[in-house]
Amino acid sequence: MGVNVFPAASGGASYSSQPPASASSVLLDGQLVTASSISTSVTGTGAPWLLYANGAGTTTFTVGSDTYSVPAGSTVGTSAYTGSKSVSIASTLSSTAPATFTGSTLPSASQWLGVAYGNGYFVAVQSSGTTAGAYSTDGINWTASTMPSGGSSAGWQGVAYGNGYFVAVAFGTTSGAYSTNGSTWTASTMPSASYWYGVGYGNGYFVAVAQATSAGAYSTNGTTWTASTMPSSSAWASVTYGLISGTSYFVAIAYNSNVAAYSTNGTTWTASTLPSNSQWLGVTYGNGKFVAVQQSATTAGAYSTNGTSWTASTMPSSAQWEAVTYGNGYYVAVAGTTTAAAYSTNGSTWTASTLPSSKSWDSVTYGNGTFVAVQQSGTTAGAYYTFSPLPVAYGIYNGATVRA
Repeated sequence: MGVNVFPAASGGASYSSQPPASASSVLLDGQLVTASSISTSVTGTGAPWLLYANGAGTTTFTVGSDTYSVPAGSTVGTSAYTGSKSVSIASTLSSTAPATFTGSTLPSASQWLGVAYGNGYFVAVQSSGTTAGAYSTDGINWTASTMPSGGSSAGWQGVAYGNGYFVAVAFGTTSGAYSTNGSTWTASTMPSASYWYGVGYGNGYFVAVAQATSAGAYSTNGTTWTASTMPSSSAWASVTYGLISGTSYFVAIAYNSNVAAYSTNGTTWTASTLPSNSQWLGVTYGNGKFVAVQQSATTAGAYSTNGTSWTASTMPSSAQWEAVTYGNGYYVAVAGTTTAAAYSTNGSTWTASTLPSSKSWDSVTYGNGTFVAVQQSGTTAGAYYTFSPLPVAYGIYNGATVRA
C-alpha cells in the first residue's frame, strides 16, 4: 500500500508514516507542540476518515461543521468526505491530578493574602507596603503593581474578578479598589470601616463580607458599594457564588463558629449552619457543589449541593486549611504553616498533595489551565500547578472502512 505523508505546520515534527491497517493514505500527520490548536484544510476522496490522537487528554477534531472527540490513544471513524474540508485540531487539558505544586517568586516578600484570575491575568494583593499588588499572565512570572494608598496601611485582604473588573477590599478600613487590567488601580469606598476580609462575584454582583461584624456590602459595578446586613455579627471570612438548579446562590462562611449564610441576590441573607463549630476560612463553588474548608480538626471540610445545608468531609490531615478553589474538574485546597495541599474530584473525598514550601498559604485560584496559590512570607511567595495539554500527536487517514 502506498503511503503519502503530509505533515501539518503545527510546530512539531510529523507523528508517523504508519496509518491504521484500514487506511488507504495519510491525509494529515502532525504534532501540537507550541500551540494547543491548529486549523488547516484536508481533501477527502469519498471515503470515511480515521482520526487518531495521543496526547494528555481528549483531542477535538472539527471537520467542516462536524465535531469529533478523540480520547488519548484512540482512533475514531468519521462520515465520508469528498473534496476540500476545513479542519481544526484542538487539545484539551490533561486530567492528571494536581499533586505537586512548583514555587514561583512574587515581587516582594510580604503578606500575600488574596489571588484571583480574570481576563487572562492572575492578580494578587498583599497586606502591607505601597506596592501592594502583583499581576501575571501565566501564574509563574509576576510584575509589581501599586494599590491605592488608603488600603496599604490596613491591609489588602481579598480580590475577585467579574464583569471586566478586578475588585479588592482592605482590612479595617473603608478602602476598596478596582482595576480593569490588574496593574492600574483606582480607589473606591466601602460602606463602613469594617474588617473587610472576603469578596466574590456572581450574577452581576460583587459581594464583600467582613469580620467581627454583621456588615456586608454589594456592588453592581465594582466601583460603588451599598451596605447590606449579614444574619449575625460574626467573623465572616469568605464568600462565593454558584448556580444550583437555575437558582443563584451566594454563600458566605464565618471563622471560629459554625455560622454560614446564603443569599439568592447578594443583598439579603439567610443564616445556615456548618457541620462543626470551628475556624472556617475558605469556600468555593464548582460542578454543582459548594465546598468549604477550615483550620482545625480532622473533619476539616464540608460540602453542600444546595447552598443551604452542609455535610462534613474529611481532609487528608488536620492542617490549617485556609482556602479552596475549583478548576478543570478538581477542587484544590491549601493550608497554612505547612506544605500540605489537597485535591478532590467530588468535594467530599480528598487526596493529599504538596506545596513547594512550609509556609502560610492563604489563597488559591484557578485560571487558564493553572492553579495558583500565594502565601504570607518569603521571597518564594507563590506556587502553581499547570495542566499541560501538550504535546499531542495526531493523524487523519483516508480509510477504506470505518474503524473505531
